[in-house]
Amino acid sequence: MLGSCKEVVTLYAVVALLLRWGVSLHSYSGQNTPPMFGDYEAQRHWMEITHKLRVEEWYQNSTNNDLLYWGLDYPPLSAYHSLICGIVAHRINPDFVSLHSSRGHESYYHKLFMRSSVIVADILIFIPAILWWCLEIRRYGARWSKLNIGFPQAAFILTYPGLILIDHGHFQYNSISIGLMVAALAAFLRKSNVIGSVLFTMAVNYKQMELYHALPFFFYLLGICLKEERVMDKLKTLIKIGFSVLLTFFFIWLPLFNADSVIPAITRLFPLNRGPYEDKVANFWCSASVIYKFHRAWGNVGMARACLAVTAIMVLPSCLNLFKYPSMKRLHLALVNSSLAFFLFSYHVHEKSILLVAIPVALIASEGWGSNSARFLLCLWFLSVSTFSMVPLLARDGLTVPTIALSILHPLLSTLIISGFQSTQKYSSLWMSMHSSRKFQGAVILSFIGCTVLTLAYLTLPPPPRYPDLFPLLISMFSCAHFLPFFVYFNYLQLTLPK
Repeated sequence: MLGSCKEVVTLYAVVALLLRWGVSLHSYSGQNTPPMFGDYEAQRHWMEITHKLRVEEWYQNSTNNDLLYWGLDYPPLSAYHSLICGIVAHRINPDFVSLHSSRGHESYYHKLFMRSSVIVADILIFIPAILWWCLEIRRYGARWSKLNIGFPQAAFILTYPGLILIDHGHFQYNSISIGLMVAALAAFLRKSNVIGSVLFTMAVNYKQMELYHALPFFFYLLGICLKEERVMDKLKTLIKIGFSVLLTFFFIWLPLFNADSVIPAITRLFPLNRGPYEDKVANFWCSASVIYKFHRAWGNVGMARACLAVTAIMVLPSCLNLFKYPSMKRLHLALVNSSLAFFLFSYHVHEKSILLVAIPVALIASEGWGSNSARFLLCLWFLSVSTFSMVPLLARDGLTVPTIALSILHPLLSTLIISGFQSTQKYSSLWMSMHSSRKFQGAVILSFIGCTVLTLAYLTLPPPPRYPDLFPLLISMFSCAHFLPFFVYFNYLQLTLPK
């Protein structure tokens, strides 16, 4: 089959890298905007903090580490990555990471170094993880779906606009933690549960937002352990997995292993003083705040408790279903349902957190490459809306042109891939699925009209002086109005799977 050829896989990777490099030529978060600059400066500053200071000082406030100026707030594995980048940066040019005198450092060669570091992360982790997952899906074969899917799906995932725009435009390293999560799934597909557990533990220790995916992994593994026939086999499997997770945590946190270092680090990872969401975000609490100001009424602590309770209730059906009937198909769907529940209802949500939902959605779109092409279209629709939900953030960073270009390119490229790797009959069924239901067709058309109108309004119309955040709020509410029905739909998909 053509999709399995090395040449085609290489082509997918090259196209994905070219798109990333093209986006990286644009501006980034905080460019030329003192005094705090933006996420680009945060990542640069973490490189010099980890390179210049002792490990014990990384998460603690001091004269050399002002936590009010982009204090490190990611787990140790992310800090070690910053340390490696800081060492390389110092060898290239010490001015890149000279601590106090380098704040807001912006130069052509520094931008080249920073952009290249994200490309390298994709080459070493994210792209191999996606290709590994595709390979394991092909091997999984009939147990997943009747279609021998795999590498064509790689192009669909690797060209998803949201992750490209945030990592290579706005500037972050989300591809590392997400890549480790996908690699864990690939290991589970291969029945390597210990390796998968280690990989996901590394993902959580790179970015704490991977906790969005933690409950499905936990309940899947617990369900697998309890499905063993003999009590000793149950215990043996549970001990192996549990020991591998604890050992991974131990080695990652070992350099910080004293109370003076661990407690400040944990406090930095889970701040209660930063509010229920970052800016305007397309979740329930932000949208509902138009009617009732929850945060003002309940305060940070009360809001955190409410978010915890509602999120637990919303994610519980999916997790219990996965625990009772552990399977890879359910695990993939549970990852979508858990991450979307966290995005919609949890505490301190960033607009970029929708990426943690989008990649699992792109993975489950695989099944739509068979006879159920309507499901693929729904997943594609979700991915398009997820990118739209970040338009205010991306536009502020000067990324309007690549955002629009990639948002158009991705669905077009996806349909072209299908036409190249499926028979004419199956390809035709894709378009028949779109036109078979007038309600579905009308919903999609209205959705994209709404996205277009709101984007144009945000980019061209001045907001009323009394409501300066009107258009970002409307974009968030419009996106949330999509995500809530999608949350119901994806839960329905999982809960109605055959036992």
